Amino acid sequence: MRHPCGVTGMTRLAALFLAVLAALADLGAKSVVIAGADEIFPTSVVEGARRWAEEYGLEVLGEAGTYPRGVTDLTHVMQAFKDLNPDVFLGGTYYEDAVLFVRTAKELDFNPKAMLLTVGPNNPSFVDDLGEDANYVMSPTQWESSMTYEGDYFGSASDYAGRYEAEWGSAPAYQAASATAAALALHLAIESAGSLDTDAVRTALRDLDVDTFYGPINFDETGKNVAKPMGAIQIQDGGARLVAPADVSVADLIYPAPSWQDR
Repeated sequence: MRHPCGVTGMTRLAALFLAVLAALADLGAKSVVIAGADEIFPTSVVEGARRWAEEYGLEVLGEAGTYPRGVTDLTHVMQAFKDLNPDVFLGGTYYEDAVLFVRTAKELDFNPKAMLLTVGPNNPSFVDDLGEDANYVMSPTQWESSMTYEGDYFGSASDYAGRYEAEWGSAPAYQAASATAAALALHLAIESAGSLDTDAVRTALRDLDVDTFYGPINFDETGKNVAKPMGAIQIQDGGARLVAPADVSVADLIYPAPSWQDR
């Protein structure tokens, strides 16, 4: 599986939490627990989370193993994690189990200082379903229109989002932005090569180094866009705020999150 801008899919999954785990370690987090659904995507996320947690000096106190997608009760997972008293809870989730994890944490009065979930917090329905309980939950993101990226083509991330919405009647998801960036990269490579010859265009893509609304594009020898980091959002005051990486963020990461009783 290969990302539209040349990033190997499984490599990107492994790096989903890189930016936010680094930020949390800088803020004093020391330990993490990890859970994930029993499917390829969450399993890959869990493996990457373990790797990056250890890279940034976070002790992995426990892993819940896997659970079936569509699970309706995660009490056993969260109770076991509560007993370990971690700083960070990380879930390789889909939307439904992301919501269930938050509800179960509140029911059990499980208070990790940070909660990271792969899928859920960047969906507007997450706040609709959880209300104020969604606050302080974090999620990785490929791209947000609030990012400060900009370039000669399409302008800023915000400019691109405005043009997209005017054309299609809805805000662009990261998949749309990524597809546009992939097409732009190909266009620039063809222009640089002055040819449609495959080898010439491939060489031009390898040499590409450009800032865009989607972020920097610069491929390594394996075809991965190593210039663009993952981002992270945190729900603050009922809205998704970009909190990492710091150079394109629009809000400070709130850590530690207050306990359920203090919210």
